Amino acid sequence: MSNYVDELKWRGMFQNATPDVEALLSKGSKVGYTGFDPSADSLHLGNMVAIMMLVHFQRMGHKPIALVGGATGMIGDPSGKSAERNLLDLEELRHNQDCIKKQLEKFLDFKGENAAKLVNNYDWFQGMGFLEFIRNTGKHISVNYMMAKDSVKNRLETGISFTEFTYQLIQGYDFLHLYQNEDCVLQMGGSDQWGNITTGTELIRRVAGGEAHAITCPLMTKSDGTKFGKSEQGNVWLDAEKTSPYQFYQFLLRTADEDAEKLIKILSLKSKDEILGIIAEHNENPGARALQKALAEELTIRVHSQEDLDQAVKASGILFGKSTSDDLKSLSERAFLEVFEGVPQAEIDRARLGEIDAIELFSDESGFLKSKGEARRAFKENSLSLNKEKIKEDFKVDESILLNNKYVLLQRGKKNYFLVVVKN
Repeated sequence: MSNYVDELKWRGMFQNATPDVEALLSKGSKVGYTGFDPSADSLHLGNMVAIMMLVHFQRMGHKPIALVGGATGMIGDPSGKSAERNLLDLEELRHNQDCIKKQLEKFLDFKGENAAKLVNNYDWFQGMGFLEFIRNTGKHISVNYMMAKDSVKNRLETGISFTEFTYQLIQGYDFLHLYQNEDCVLQMGGSDQWGNITTGTELIRRVAGGEAHAITCPLMTKSDGTKFGKSEQGNVWLDAEKTSPYQFYQFLLRTADEDAEKLIKILSLKSKDEILGIIAEHNENPGARALQKALAEELTIRVHSQEDLDQAVKASGILFGKSTSDDLKSLSERAFLEVFEGVPQAEIDRARLGEIDAIELFSDESGFLKSKGEARRAFKENSLSLNKEKIKEDFKVDESILLNNKYVLLQRGKKNYFLVVVKN
Protein backbone atom coordinates (compact mmCIF):
# COMPACT_ATOMS: atom_id res chain seq x y z
CA MET A 1 0.00 0.00 0.00
CA SER A 2 1.55 3.29 -1.12
CA ASN A 3 1.58 6.41 1.04
CA TYR A 4 -1.56 8.44 0.42
CA VAL A 5 -0.22 11.65 1.97
CA ASP A 6 2.97 11.48 -0.11
CA GLU A 7 0.84 11.04 -3.24
CA LEU A 8 -1.19 14.14 -2.37
CA LYS A 9 1.94 16.16 -1.60
CA TRP A 10 3.76 15.64 -4.90
CA ARG A 11 0.55 16.37 -6.75
CA GLY A 12 0.10 19.67 -4.89
CA MET A 13 -3.08 18.39 -3.23
CA PHE A 14 -2.06 18.63 0.42
CA GLN A 15 -2.71 21.60 2.68
CA ASN A 16 -3.37 20.50 6.28
CA ALA A 17 -3.80 17.30 8.25
CA THR A 18 -4.37 16.27 11.82
CA PRO A 19 -1.34 14.79 13.64
CA ASP A 20 -0.52 11.10 13.07
CA VAL A 21 -2.76 10.72 10.03
CA GLU A 22 0.08 9.05 8.08
CA ALA A 23 0.57 6.51 10.86
CA LEU A 24 -3.17 5.77 10.79
CA LEU A 25 -3.24 5.17 7.04
CA SER A 26 -0.18 2.92 7.16
CA LYS A 27 -2.07 0.38 9.28
CA GLY A 28 -4.13 -1.30 6.58
CA SER A 29 -7.23 -0.23 4.69
CA LYS A 30 -9.23 2.62 6.22
CA VAL A 31 -12.55 4.30 5.45
CA GLY A 32 -12.63 8.00 4.55
CA TYR A 33 -15.20 10.37 3.09
CA THR A 34 -15.73 13.61 1.24
CA GLY A 35 -18.97 15.57 0.96
CA PHE A 36 -20.52 17.06 -2.16
CA ASP A 37 -22.95 19.97 -2.23
CA PRO A 38 -26.18 19.13 -4.12
CA SER A 39 -27.17 22.76 -4.81
CA ALA A 40 -26.98 22.04 -8.59
CA ASP A 41 -27.82 18.97 -10.66
CA SER A 42 -24.24 18.61 -11.84
CA LEU A 43 -20.77 18.75 -10.37
CA HIS A 44 -18.34 21.16 -12.03
CA LEU A 45 -14.64 21.19 -12.84
CA GLY A 46 -13.87 22.83 -9.50
CA ASN A 47 -15.21 19.70 -7.75
CA MET A 48 -12.64 17.52 -9.48
CA VAL A 49 -10.01 18.06 -6.79
CA ALA A 50 -12.36 16.55 -4.17
CA ILE A 51 -13.21 13.70 -6.53
CA MET A 52 -9.52 13.05 -7.13
CA MET A 53 -8.84 12.91 -3.38
CA LEU A 54 -11.30 10.02 -3.21
CA VAL A 55 -9.91 8.42 -6.39
CA HIS A 56 -6.34 8.34 -5.05
CA PHE A 57 -7.60 7.20 -1.65
CA GLN A 58 -9.24 4.19 -3.31
CA ARG A 59 -6.21 3.50 -5.51
CA MET A 60 -4.10 3.27 -2.35
CA GLY A 61 -6.30 0.43 -1.09
CA HIS A 62 -8.64 2.41 1.15
CA LYS A 63 -12.44 2.57 1.02
CA PRO A 64 -13.95 5.92 -0.07
CA ILE A 65 -17.37 7.22 0.86
CA ALA A 66 -18.95 10.01 -1.19
CA LEU A 67 -21.52 11.86 0.87
CA VAL A 68 -24.18 13.76 -1.03
CA GLY A 69 -25.46 16.38 1.39
CA GLY A 70 -29.22 16.16 1.06
CA ALA A 71 -29.70 17.55 4.57
CA THR A 72 -26.83 20.04 4.58
CA GLY A 73 -27.89 21.16 1.10
CA MET A 74 -31.15 22.33 2.65
CA ILE A 75 -29.15 24.65 4.94
CA GLY A 76 -26.18 25.92 2.91
CA ASP A 77 -22.52 25.92 3.87
CA PRO A 78 -21.32 29.45 4.82
CA SER A 79 -17.65 28.54 4.12
CA GLY A 80 -16.24 30.86 1.48
CA LYS A 81 -19.61 32.55 0.99
CA SER A 82 -20.26 36.25 1.52
CA ALA A 83 -24.04 36.01 1.71
CA GLU A 84 -26.88 33.68 2.66
CA ARG A 85 -27.72 31.13 0.00
CA ASN A 86 -31.14 30.32 -1.34
CA LEU A 87 -32.53 27.11 0.15
CA LEU A 88 -33.68 24.29 -2.11
CA ASP A 89 -36.77 22.18 -1.59
CA LEU A 90 -36.66 18.41 -1.13
CA GLU A 91 -37.76 17.59 -4.70
CA GLU A 92 -34.97 19.72 -6.21
CA LEU A 93 -32.40 18.21 -3.86
CA ARG A 94 -33.43 14.63 -4.67
CA HIS A 95 -33.12 15.35 -8.40
CA ASN A 96 -29.70 16.95 -7.91
CA GLN A 97 -28.47 14.06 -5.75
CA ASP A 98 -29.47 11.47 -8.36
CA CYS A 99 -27.58 13.36 -11.08
CA ILE A 100 -24.46 13.74 -8.93
CA LYS A 101 -24.45 10.04 -8.03
CA LYS A 102 -24.37 9.12 -11.73
CA GLN A 103 -21.41 11.44 -12.29
CA LEU A 104 -19.43 10.08 -9.34
CA GLU A 105 -19.86 6.55 -10.66
CA LYS A 106 -17.64 7.54 -13.61
CA PHE A 107 -14.66 8.07 -11.33
CA LEU A 108 -15.00 5.68 -8.39
CA ASP A 109 -15.21 1.89 -8.39
CA PHE A 110 -18.34 0.74 -6.57
CA LYS A 111 -17.46 -2.95 -6.75
CA GLY A 112 -14.68 -5.04 -5.25
CA GLU A 113 -12.93 -5.39 -1.92
CA ASN A 114 -12.59 -1.65 -1.24
CA ALA A 115 -15.72 -0.61 -3.12
CA ALA A 116 -16.77 3.01 -2.87
CA LYS A 117 -20.07 3.83 -1.22
CA LEU A 118 -22.58 6.64 -1.77
CA VAL A 119 -24.50 7.98 1.20
CA ASN A 120 -26.98 10.81 1.71
CA ASN A 121 -27.05 12.58 5.06
CA TYR A 122 -30.76 13.29 4.66
CA ASP A 123 -31.29 9.58 5.36
CA TRP A 124 -30.17 9.95 9.00
CA PHE A 125 -31.40 13.49 9.59
CA GLN A 126 -34.94 13.19 8.22
CA GLY A 127 -36.29 11.43 11.31
CA MET A 128 -34.28 13.40 13.88
CA GLY A 129 -36.08 16.06 15.87
CA PHE A 130 -34.65 19.46 16.77
CA LEU A 131 -34.68 18.77 20.52
CA GLU A 132 -32.96 15.44 20.02
CA PHE A 133 -30.21 17.06 17.96
CA ILE A 134 -29.46 19.97 20.31
CA ARG A 135 -29.59 17.68 23.35
CA ASN A 136 -27.39 14.87 22.02
CA THR A 137 -25.07 16.86 19.74
CA GLY A 138 -25.28 20.60 20.41
CA LYS A 139 -24.37 20.30 24.08
CA HIS A 140 -20.94 18.86 23.21
CA ILE A 141 -19.73 21.90 21.23
CA SER A 142 -19.53 25.36 22.81
CA VAL A 143 -20.59 28.57 21.10
CA ASN A 144 -17.07 29.91 21.72
CA TYR A 145 -15.65 26.97 19.76
CA MET A 146 -18.06 27.57 16.89
CA MET A 147 -17.42 31.33 16.81
CA ALA A 148 -13.69 30.75 16.44
CA LYS A 149 -14.14 29.06 13.04
CA ASP A 150 -13.14 31.16 10.02
CA SER A 151 -16.39 30.28 8.23
CA VAL A 152 -18.25 32.11 11.02
CA LYS A 153 -15.77 34.90 11.76
CA ASN A 154 -15.63 35.94 8.11
CA ARG A 155 -19.38 36.47 8.06
CA LEU A 156 -19.88 38.39 11.30
CA GLU A 157 -19.72 41.83 9.65
CA THR A 158 -22.16 41.01 6.83
CA GLY A 159 -24.32 38.80 9.03
CA ILE A 160 -24.89 35.08 9.34
CA SER A 161 -28.20 33.38 10.09
CA PHE A 162 -28.63 30.83 12.87
CA THR A 163 -29.31 28.30 10.08
CA GLU A 164 -25.87 28.71 8.51
CA PHE A 165 -24.22 29.16 11.92
CA THR A 166 -25.29 25.62 12.82
CA TYR A 167 -23.95 24.15 9.57
CA GLN A 168 -20.69 23.03 11.18
CA LEU A 169 -22.64 21.05 13.78
CA ILE A 170 -24.59 19.27 11.04
CA GLN A 171 -21.42 18.41 9.12
CA GLY A 172 -19.72 17.42 12.36
CA TYR A 173 -22.57 15.03 13.10
CA ASP A 174 -22.17 13.49 9.62
CA PHE A 175 -18.61 12.53 10.54
CA LEU A 176 -19.77 11.14 13.89
CA HIS A 177 -22.52 9.11 12.20
CA LEU A 178 -20.13 7.66 9.63
CA TYR A 179 -17.56 6.93 12.36
CA GLN A 180 -20.16 5.00 14.37
CA ASN A 181 -21.89 3.24 11.46
CA GLU A 182 -19.25 2.87 8.72
CA ASP A 183 -16.03 2.81 10.77
CA CYS A 184 -15.03 6.02 8.94
CA VAL A 185 -11.93 7.62 10.49
CA LEU A 186 -10.97 10.27 7.92
CA GLN A 187 -12.68 13.21 6.28
CA MET A 188 -11.14 14.94 3.26
CA GLY A 189 -12.06 18.26 1.69
CA GLY A 190 -10.96 21.66 0.49
CA SER A 191 -8.96 23.97 2.75
CA ASP A 192 -12.11 26.04 3.38
CA GLN A 193 -13.63 22.98 5.07
CA TRP A 194 -11.00 22.64 7.81
CA GLY A 195 -13.22 24.21 10.49
CA ASN A 196 -16.22 22.05 9.64
CA ILE A 197 -14.12 18.87 9.48
CA THR A 198 -12.37 19.44 12.79
CA THR A 199 -15.74 20.07 14.44
CA GLY A 200 -16.46 16.48 13.42
CA THR A 201 -13.22 15.11 14.87
CA GLU A 202 -14.01 16.97 18.11
CA LEU A 203 -17.52 15.49 18.25
CA ILE A 204 -16.12 12.00 17.72
CA ARG A 205 -13.67 12.55 20.58
CA ARG A 206 -16.29 13.94 22.97
CA VAL A 207 -19.30 11.77 22.11
CA ALA A 208 -17.72 8.45 21.12
CA GLY A 209 -14.34 8.73 22.84
CA GLY A 210 -12.77 7.95 19.47
CA GLU A 211 -10.01 9.33 17.27
CA ALA A 212 -10.65 10.61 13.77
CA HIS A 213 -8.58 12.60 11.32
CA ALA A 214 -8.74 15.29 8.64
CA ILE A 215 -6.86 16.05 5.44
CA THR A 216 -7.49 19.16 3.36
CA CYS A 217 -6.22 20.22 -0.04
CA PRO A 218 -5.69 23.71 -1.49
CA LEU A 219 -8.60 25.13 -3.45
CA MET A 220 -8.05 24.76 -7.19
CA THR A 221 -7.17 28.29 -8.33
CA LYS A 222 -5.57 29.91 -11.36
CA SER A 223 -2.27 31.78 -11.20
CA ASP A 224 -4.18 35.05 -10.80
CA GLY A 225 -5.87 33.71 -7.66
CA THR A 226 -9.34 33.22 -9.16
CA LYS A 227 -11.14 29.88 -8.90
CA PHE A 228 -10.33 27.34 -11.57
CA GLY A 229 -13.29 25.85 -13.40
CA LYS A 230 -15.15 29.04 -14.31
CA SER A 231 -15.47 30.37 -17.84
CA GLU A 232 -17.04 33.57 -19.13
CA GLN A 233 -20.32 31.67 -19.20
CA GLY A 234 -19.98 30.52 -15.58
CA ASN A 235 -19.06 27.10 -14.18
CA VAL A 236 -17.51 24.48 -16.44
CA TRP A 237 -19.92 21.62 -15.67
CA LEU A 238 -19.33 17.88 -15.91
CA ASP A 239 -22.81 17.49 -17.46
CA ALA A 240 -22.61 17.53 -21.26
CA GLU A 241 -25.96 19.32 -21.47
CA LYS A 242 -24.63 22.23 -19.41
CA THR A 243 -21.08 22.35 -20.81
CA SER A 244 -20.62 20.46 -24.06
CA PRO A 245 -17.58 18.17 -24.55
CA TYR A 246 -16.28 20.67 -27.14
CA GLN A 247 -16.52 23.58 -24.67
CA PHE A 248 -15.02 21.42 -21.91
CA TYR A 249 -12.10 20.38 -24.14
CA GLN A 250 -11.49 23.93 -25.35
CA PHE A 251 -11.51 25.32 -21.80
CA LEU A 252 -8.72 22.94 -20.77
CA LEU A 253 -6.83 23.43 -24.04
CA ARG A 254 -6.72 27.20 -23.41
CA THR A 255 -5.29 26.81 -19.89
CA ALA A 256 -2.28 29.05 -19.26
CA ASP A 257 1.12 27.31 -19.16
CA GLU A 258 1.71 28.10 -15.47
CA ASP A 259 -1.69 26.66 -14.56
CA ALA A 260 -1.46 23.58 -16.79
CA GLU A 261 1.55 22.14 -14.93
CA LYS A 262 -0.28 22.41 -11.62
CA LEU A 263 -3.56 21.08 -12.97
CA ILE A 264 -2.21 18.00 -14.71
CA LYS A 265 -0.74 16.85 -11.39
CA ILE A 266 -4.10 17.32 -9.67
CA LEU A 267 -6.47 16.04 -12.34
CA SER A 268 -4.52 13.33 -14.16
CA LEU A 269 -4.27 9.65 -13.26
CA LYS A 270 -0.87 9.44 -14.95
CA SER A 271 2.12 8.47 -12.83
CA LYS A 272 4.69 10.92 -11.52
CA ASP A 273 7.25 9.87 -14.16
CA GLU A 274 4.70 10.23 -16.98
CA ILE A 275 3.64 13.70 -15.83
CA LEU A 276 7.22 14.89 -15.36
CA GLY A 277 7.96 13.64 -18.88
CA ILE A 278 5.06 15.66 -20.33
CA ILE A 279 6.20 18.75 -18.39
CA ALA A 280 9.74 18.35 -19.77
CA GLU A 281 8.38 17.93 -23.31
CA HIS A 282 6.25 21.05 -22.89
CA ASN A 283 9.18 23.12 -21.58
CA GLU A 284 11.26 22.19 -24.62
CA ASN A 285 8.58 23.44 -27.00
CA PRO A 286 5.84 25.44 -25.21
CA GLY A 287 4.20 26.34 -28.53
CA ALA A 288 3.17 22.71 -29.07
CA ARG A 289 1.12 22.90 -25.83
CA ALA A 290 1.86 19.29 -24.85
CA LEU A 291 0.65 19.91 -21.28
CA GLN A 292 -2.67 21.39 -22.29
CA LYS A 293 -3.32 18.68 -24.89
CA ALA A 294 -2.53 15.86 -22.46
CA LEU A 295 -4.75 17.43 -19.80
CA ALA A 296 -7.66 18.18 -22.16
CA GLU A 297 -7.58 14.75 -23.81
CA GLU A 298 -7.46 12.72 -20.59
CA LEU A 299 -10.12 14.74 -18.78
CA THR A 300 -12.52 14.84 -21.74
CA ILE A 301 -12.38 11.05 -22.03
CA ARG A 302 -12.86 10.50 -18.30
CA VAL A 303 -15.66 13.04 -17.87
CA HIS A 304 -17.36 12.29 -21.21
CA SER A 305 -16.04 9.60 -23.59
CA GLN A 306 -13.48 8.78 -26.28
CA GLU A 307 -16.12 9.51 -28.92
CA ASP A 308 -16.79 12.93 -27.39
CA LEU A 309 -13.06 13.67 -27.41
CA ASP A 310 -12.79 12.68 -31.07
CA GLN A 311 -15.66 15.05 -31.90
CA ALA A 312 -14.09 17.85 -29.85
CA VAL A 313 -10.70 17.42 -31.53
CA LYS A 314 -12.34 17.32 -34.95
CA ALA A 315 -14.37 20.44 -34.17
CA SER A 316 -11.29 22.26 -32.89
CA GLY A 317 -9.40 21.39 -36.05
CA ILE A 318 -12.06 23.01 -38.22
CA LEU A 319 -11.20 26.46 -36.91
CA PHE A 320 -7.62 26.00 -35.76
CA GLY A 321 -6.11 23.36 -38.02
CA LYS A 322 -6.54 21.33 -41.19
CA SER A 323 -9.97 19.88 -41.79
CA THR A 324 -12.15 18.53 -44.58
CA SER A 325 -15.74 18.78 -45.71
CA ASP A 326 -16.31 15.31 -44.23
CA ASP A 327 -15.13 16.57 -40.82
CA LEU A 328 -17.63 19.41 -41.06
CA LYS A 329 -20.48 17.09 -42.06
CA SER A 330 -19.76 14.71 -39.17
CA LEU A 331 -20.36 17.38 -36.51
CA SER A 332 -23.62 17.44 -34.60
CA GLU A 333 -25.67 20.62 -34.98
CA ARG A 334 -24.73 21.70 -31.44
CA ALA A 335 -21.02 21.20 -32.03
CA PHE A 336 -21.24 22.97 -35.39
CA LEU A 337 -22.93 26.03 -33.87
CA GLU A 338 -20.46 26.12 -30.98
CA VAL A 339 -17.49 26.08 -33.35
CA PHE A 340 -18.91 28.96 -35.38
CA GLU A 341 -20.41 30.93 -32.51
CA GLY A 342 -20.04 34.66 -33.23
CA VAL A 343 -19.42 34.17 -36.96
CA PRO A 344 -21.43 36.69 -39.08
CA GLN A 345 -24.52 35.14 -40.62
CA ALA A 346 -27.52 35.74 -42.81
CA GLU A 347 -30.75 33.93 -43.64
CA ILE A 348 -32.06 32.92 -47.06
CA ASP A 349 -35.25 31.14 -48.09
CA ARG A 350 -34.94 27.44 -48.91
CA ALA A 351 -36.79 28.05 -52.18
CA ARG A 352 -33.92 30.24 -53.38
CA LEU A 353 -31.43 27.36 -53.37
CA GLY A 354 -32.50 26.05 -56.75
CA GLU A 355 -32.59 29.50 -58.32
CA ILE A 356 -29.21 31.03 -57.44
CA ASP A 357 -25.61 30.28 -58.36
CA ALA A 358 -22.47 30.46 -56.25
CA ILE A 359 -21.75 34.06 -57.29
CA GLU A 360 -25.14 35.17 -55.98
CA LEU A 361 -24.86 33.08 -52.81
CA PHE A 362 -21.53 34.68 -51.85
CA SER A 363 -22.69 38.21 -52.69
CA ASP A 364 -26.25 39.50 -53.03
CA GLU A 365 -28.06 36.64 -51.26
CA SER A 366 -25.83 36.46 -48.17
CA GLY A 367 -24.09 39.83 -48.12
CA PHE A 368 -20.81 38.06 -47.30
CA LEU A 369 -19.08 39.82 -50.20
CA LYS A 370 -20.09 43.32 -51.26
CA SER A 371 -20.88 42.62 -54.93
CA LYS A 372 -20.97 40.03 -57.67
CA GLY A 373 -17.84 41.63 -59.09
CA GLU A 374 -15.95 41.07 -55.85
CA ALA A 375 -17.20 37.48 -55.80
CA ARG A 376 -15.97 36.87 -59.36
CA ARG A 377 -12.52 38.26 -58.50
CA ALA A 378 -12.35 36.07 -55.41
CA PHE A 379 -13.28 33.00 -57.47
CA LYS A 380 -10.49 33.80 -59.94
CA GLU A 381 -8.07 34.03 -56.97
CA ASN A 382 -9.33 30.59 -55.86
CA SER A 383 -9.88 32.01 -52.36
CA LEU A 384 -13.51 30.96 -51.80
CA SER A 385 -14.70 27.74 -50.17
CA LEU A 386 -18.13 26.35 -49.44
CA ASN A 387 -18.40 23.88 -46.56
CA LYS A 388 -14.59 23.65 -46.50
CA GLU A 389 -14.32 22.74 -50.20
CA LYS A 390 -12.93 24.93 -52.98
CA ILE A 391 -15.59 25.61 -55.62
CA LYS A 392 -15.91 27.31 -59.02
CA GLU A 393 -18.29 30.15 -59.78
CA ASP A 394 -20.58 27.83 -61.77
CA PHE A 395 -21.05 25.59 -58.70
CA LYS A 396 -24.64 24.36 -58.37
CA VAL A 397 -26.39 25.64 -55.22
CA ASP A 398 -29.06 23.17 -54.06
CA GLU A 399 -30.21 21.31 -50.94
CA SER A 400 -27.44 18.72 -51.24
CA ILE A 401 -24.93 21.25 -49.92
CA LEU A 402 -26.74 21.82 -46.61
CA LEU A 403 -25.11 20.89 -43.31
CA ASN A 404 -27.60 19.45 -40.80
CA ASN A 405 -30.20 20.23 -43.50
CA LYS A 406 -30.02 23.89 -42.51
CA TYR A 407 -26.59 25.56 -42.83
CA VAL A 408 -24.04 26.55 -45.44
CA LEU A 409 -20.55 27.62 -44.40
CA LEU A 410 -18.92 30.21 -46.64
CA GLN A 411 -15.23 31.00 -46.37
CA ARG A 412 -12.74 33.41 -47.92
CA GLY A 413 -9.09 32.68 -47.25
CA LYS A 414 -8.16 30.76 -44.11
CA LYS A 415 -10.01 32.57 -41.34
CA ASN A 416 -12.81 34.65 -42.85
CA TYR A 417 -16.04 32.69 -42.24
CA PHE A 418 -19.71 33.42 -42.87
CA LEU A 419 -22.72 31.27 -41.97
CA VAL A 420 -25.83 31.04 -44.11
CA VAL A 421 -28.94 29.79 -42.32
CA VAL A 422 -31.58 28.36 -44.65
CA LYS A 423 -35.19 29.00 -43.63
CA ASN A 424 -38.15 26.90 -44.74
